[in-house]
Amino acid sequence: MHTTLDGVTPGQLQGFFVNWPNPPTPETFLSLLTGSYRVVLAVHDGQVIGFVQAVSDGVLTAYIPLLEVLPEWQGRGVGRALMTRMQAELRHLYAVDLGCDDNLVPYYEALGMRRGNLMFTRNYARQDGSPTG
Repeated sequence: MHTTLDGVTPGQLQGFFVNWPNPPTPETFLSLLTGSYRVVLAVHDGQVIGFVQAVSDGVLTAYIPLLEVLPEWQGRGVGRALMTRMQAELRHLYAVDLGCDDNLVPYYEALGMRRGNLMFTRNYARQDGSPTG
């Protein structure tokens, strides 16, 4: 597991955001990782195969917006390892929140998280992270 982006290029960030109607480019993906409070990467043979990111005030709270593992690496414990490392990175904070679909609740409960409510909005026209004009 890597906790820095040292040497990571957009070319190493291919294949994520599967089934997103408007995915970010690898360049935008690298920018969103760079702007994160904490990032944990799983890397195999120089290719990023999974990641988790957190945004935070650095004092009390953090939010984990994205955890993703490349499809061919899913089911091998990569996501669990990423989350375990991220939880260790954030253990100094009071609250760590994330939102997930109902089918993923047992996955996160097994990692020690508790079910709660989450309110949100989505602007799918901005899903790719491109600048507004």
